Amino acid sequence: MKDVALKILKMVLRKLAILTLWRYRPGIIGITGSVGKTSTKMAVAAVLKNDRNLRFSKGNFNNEIGLPLTICGEWEEVRGFFFWLKVISSTFLGIFIPRRWIEKKYPELLVLEYAADRPGDIRYLLSIARPNISIITTVGDIPVHVEFYAGPEEVAREKGRLIEFLPSSGFAILNYDDETVMALKDRTRANVITFGFARGAGVRITNFETKTEGQKPVGIAFKLEYGGSVVPVKMSGVFGRAQGYAAAAAACVGIVFGLNLVKISDSLRDYKPPAGRMRLVSGQKSTFILDDSYNASPMSTHAALDTLKDLPAKRKIAILGDMTEIGPYTIQAHEEIGRIASEVVDILVTVGHAAKLIAESAVKNGLKKKNVFSFNDVDEAQQPVKEIIKKGDLILVKGSHVMCLDEIVEKLQLLEEFSPSELEKISEES
Repeated sequence: MKDVALKILKMVLRKLAILTLWRYRPGIIGITGSVGKTSTKMAVAAVLKNDRNLRFSKGNFNNEIGLPLTICGEWEEVRGFFFWLKVISSTFLGIFIPRRWIEKKYPELLVLEYAADRPGDIRYLLSIARPNISIITTVGDIPVHVEFYAGPEEVAREKGRLIEFLPSSGFAILNYDDETVMALKDRTRANVITFGFARGAGVRITNFETKTEGQKPVGIAFKLEYGGSVVPVKMSGVFGRAQGYAAAAAACVGIVFGLNLVKISDSLRDYKPPAGRMRLVSGQKSTFILDDSYNASPMSTHAALDTLKDLPAKRKIAILGDMTEIGPYTIQAHEEIGRIASEVVDILVTVGHAAKLIAESAVKNGLKKKNVFSFNDVDEAQQPVKEIIKKGDLILVKGSHVMCLDEIVEKLQLLEEFSPSELEKISEES
């Protein structure tokens, strides 16, 4: 019965979303990729929000339910039967009542995430909403959700559909540093703009550095180059090269809309990382937490450890959970993360059965066994972790969403995080 109700709900939402787009004709910016979709969405919103009336989901609304829900209205949270009744009725009225009776205008632009958890997902979402501008963030050698595909190449083909259906007047914004992404560029007739760190990228990131004040992480700074112009960018409370990629992709969108680099740089100061995505949190015992607990793939976990390596701390602790939905790559990927972790951390904590492979590999590669702790689940790990941490520690927390490592972050953090104004002040002082 529940499956039938869900099927009906999907069908109704799809029809309502299509009718909403037909009625209001907004521009659509679509984002897909194995890593960085939500961060890129938030960066695009930061760049455009002062110049365009736009809508973007505050949550991770990127599937057959979430995408049409974002199109239908500014809904942030699903709350049961009466919630859906309100969504359907208000959307229906918005489609058919005269515009002069509607107080709130429909947004000029929608910024939408397109998930590709299984084959056919992108095609389904494109049957609802076809973008005018499409961004592919990255795919990588072992993409998240590859378990449900024949291999990484099939994942890339699925994500590539987002640029296949662009009009010739549209724009495909591609990660220049990802060979798999760049191999897709011939599959679109749209204008192609690239971003990345490598020489040759259309919008290039240079002079990337992590800002600190003593042992306190502050943010990142870098320069954006485009068309012979160069501007500095400072982003407080933001860490990792992945956030640089998000900013550069957003800059590409700003350029499409005629914004200059100076304005784009100023707008990126307002960017705040989404919860659970390399967000700085003040922790108990005068510690700092890099909360990257929302999800994990081999690529994003490697990047998170690289960020941890670049930051100063008395001790560096990584709390790593299982990386799920990578199928036949599970053993290889976890062992490789263990090897990388052994070169970065002083203390390693793993959560989950697959993550024990990280611990075993780290010990095999030189990390002292007494500094490695493994737990079956998050409940088992919470109290021992609180006892392990000490003043001055920098703690990375990362694992797949189903591992619920955000619960560890909640247990370790103080009641209040750094406010944007505090981070900005620290950045200016440094």
